[in-house]
Amino acid sequence: MKISSLQENLKQGLFAVSHIAGKNINLPILNNVMIEARNGNIKLITTNLEIGVISVIRGKVEKEGSFTVDSKTISDYVSLLPNKKINIEQKENSLFVEAENYKTKILGQSAEEYPLIPEVDKKIEYSAKISEFKQALSQTSFAVASSETRMELSGVLFSFNKNKLTLAATDSYRLAEKTINIKTNLGEEENKKIIIPARTLQELIRILSGSEDSGSDEGEIKFYLSDNQILFTVDSIELVSRLIEGQYPDYRQIIPTNTKTTALINRAELTRAVKASALFSKAGINDINLDFPEGKNMAVISSASGQTGENTVELDANVKGEDNGVVVNYRYLLDGLNNIDSENIKIEVIDSNTPCILKASSSAEASADKEKGDDYLYIIMPIKQ
Repeated sequence: MKISSLQENLKQGLFAVSHIAGKNINLPILNNVMIEARNGNIKLITTNLEIGVISVIRGKVEKEGSFTVDSKTISDYVSLLPNKKINIEQKENSLFVEAENYKTKILGQSAEEYPLIPEVDKKIEYSAKISEFKQALSQTSFAVASSETRMELSGVLFSFNKNKLTLAATDSYRLAEKTINIKTNLGEEENKKIIIPARTLQELIRILSGSEDSGSDEGEIKFYLSDNQILFTVDSIELVSRLIEGQYPDYRQIIPTNTKTTALINRAELTRAVKASALFSKAGINDINLDFPEGKNMAVISSASGQTGENTVELDANVKGEDNGVVVNYRYLLDGLNNIDSENIKIEVIDSNTPCILKASSSAEASADKEKGDDYLYIIMPIKQ
C-alpha cells in the first residue's frame, strides 16, 4: 500500500474514527485503525465490535492495499505534523510516514485479522437536519440508565412516524422526549420503533460536533435500518451500530395528562436557585423542595440538611392554579434545565406524589417552533416524603 494525503485531511479522518478504538485485551487488533486504499479511495476504519466508523479521506492512491496500526499512536503523531502533504507506505509489518523533514516507522499488523464492518442496505432512507438531530440526541441521551440490568433502558428509543421522529430516554427516575421532523422515501409505511445504545449516540454527537466545526452544520444526516443494525452517514463518515433487542416500556403511561398548577419561571434564575439549594440538600438523597403558594406569583426553592443547614430562595413566577409543591432530586432537575433551550421554563405539577413536567415556555416563538415539530418534554419522578 502506498498513499499520500494532506495532513489536515488525515487528521480530521483519524479524529472521526479513532475514539472507539480502545484498549481491548482480548482482541488487541481492535486498538488499531485500518487504513484501506481501494478503487482510488482511502478509508480509515475502526470498530469495537458494537460500533464501526468509516471515514473516507481525500488523497492519492499509488498502490492499493490495507494495513492496521495503533490508532492512538498514528492520531497523536499526525496531529503534530506540519499541514503539508504526508506520504504513507506499507513495507512488511510497518508503516512508513513521511512529511517534510519528519520521517517515522510505525509497527502494525496485517489487515486480514481485522473484523469486517457489517453492510447495511441503503434501500430505505431517512434524513434530518444535522443541527436539529444533534440537539435532539443531546436533549435525550443523558437520561438513559447507566446500569445495564435492563438493557432496553441503556439506549434511546427512536419512534418513526411518517415524517416525524420521536426520541425518548428514561432511567425510570426521569424521562426526556423530543420530536423532530425527518424526511423518508418510505411513503406511508407503518410506524417503526428501535432502541439505539447510548454509547453509539454519544459517538455520533462527537462526530456531528466535528461536522459543525468544519462548517457543515446546516447539512443533512442520513440513516438506514436493517433488522439489527443502523447506519448513519454524514459528510464522508459512516457509523454502523448494532441495535438493542427488547421491548421498550410504554413510557407514555406516566406522562400526566392534566395539571393542577403551572408556573412560568426564568430559566437562568431557577438554575441559580436550584444550585444554591443543592448545597443544603441531604447527602445521597439530593432533595430540594419546589413550592408554588396560591395567589402569590412566586416559586419557593428550599432545602434543609442536619449536616449543613438550610436555604430558601423566592423567585418571581407566573403561577396559575392550586397551592402546590413537589420534592425532586436536584441533579435530575438541573439536567432538565440545562437541556431546555428557552429563556423561560414552564413547570406543571399535579401533586407531591405525581411526576412533574418541565417544558420550554409556550411563548409565541415556542408555539411556532411546536408547529414545526420541535417539541421537548422532560419529566421528573417526585421524592416521596
